[in-house]
Amino acid sequence: MKKRYLYLLLLPGVLFLTIFLVIPILSMMGTTFNEGGSFSLQGYIDFFKDKYFIDILLTTLRVSLLTTFICILIGFPVSYYIAKLPSKRKAVLLLFTIFPLLTSPVVRSFSWMIIIGKNGVLNKTLLSLGLIQEPLNILYTPNAIIIGLVHLFLPLIIVTLVGVMENIDSDLLRAAESLGASKMASFMKIIVPLCVPGLVIGSILVFVGSFTAYTTPALLGGKQRVISTFLYQNAITLNEWKLASIVATIMIICTFIIITIMNGVAKKLNPKG
Repeated sequence: MKKRYLYLLLLPGVLFLTIFLVIPILSMMGTTFNEGGSFSLQGYIDFFKDKYFIDILLTTLRVSLLTTFICILIGFPVSYYIAKLPSKRKAVLLLFTIFPLLTSPVVRSFSWMIIIGKNGVLNKTLLSLGLIQEPLNILYTPNAIIIGLVHLFLPLIIVTLVGVMENIDSDLLRAAESLGASKMASFMKIIVPLCVPGLVIGSILVFVGSFTAYTTPALLGGKQRVISTFLYQNAITLNEWKLASIVATIMIICTFIIITIMNGVAKKLNPKG
């Protein structure tokens, strides 16, 4: 009986999300299947027939997946190092990790524009050292977007993994080493599998954030379109609300597909949950 009353506590949140999130999204998605008052998939057929649209979608997926992979590659060892520190030092480093989240994405994007522009700090330094003969073309490319997104979302995966790693019992590592396992084998056989839940959550946060981000791609990508800037262009500039709704629906579907794939991989890596 008590559990029933506990479930009632969810009612305000569920109602709020249903009224202000679920119903508007379903209504928006419903308009994309309406053509002259009847059900039609013509809008989606036209979208996937257009090479320009497909290139934008594939570029966005590539940028988001590469951003997620780089964040994992950088964030995993950093998280492991932070998790092993004493409480005071851990708190300081976590503070430095979270601090960039308090800075506007606009400010961070403009900072990267100063660093990686043709006349930016990076190119000037490399030219003065004689490492390159002409400025690198980084700004206004997918690589620039990836750099900005990694800077934007790396703290999320670090904080998520630290929370998981600090709860792993160190006795497990000592037991494995006492049985003859090397430090690397202990790390791969114990730490990595136990971190899979946190890794999946962090990866989903980074991927969804990268896939839907607007400010960073708009500033660092320039004319390089990703699906969020393409959506904004159609909705605000061209007033093509139906196409914008189709793009938004495709974004939602792609997000759910990638999340499902990530959860499937997680179950394979850690069958016991």
